[in-house]
Formats: sequence, structure tokens, C-alpha cells
Amino acid sequence: MAKELGLRDSVLRRWVGKLRQEPASAAWRPTTQATPMSADQASEIARLRQENERLRMERDILKNCPGPWHACAV
Repeated sequence: MAKELGLRDSVLRRWVGKLRQEPASAAWRPTTQATPMSADQASEIARLRQENERLRMERDILKNCPGPWHACAV
């Protein structure tokens, strides 16, 4: 298996040893947990979405602008 993964046998053995030493609950615990978003986070996401939309519009205007970039005012 180690060869198939491109690892040395000793590395794989070490990983297996670490997993065996950990309690079962810790070994299979998800690394991320869904936590409710705070009002500040929700507000920041809304602000960033608006900014992204504005930047996309500006980019599209400049993409369709003939001539040098400064010829079209945003």
C-alpha cells in the first residue's frame, strides 16, 4: 500500500501507529463543524457579495470598452 501511495513503509507504519494510539472518537471526529453564523459574519458576507457584483460589472464594462482602459470611465 505504501508503495502504491508513493510513501516509505516507515511513514505508513507511523501513521497507522498514531491512529491506533488515538481514542476511536478522536480518530474519526470531523475536522470542521457547522456553527451558526454571527450577525457580523452575515453582514460581512452580504457586503462582500455586493462588492463582488460591483467589481464584476466594472470588469465587464472594461472588457467591452474599445481602446485603452482609461478611455471608458466606470
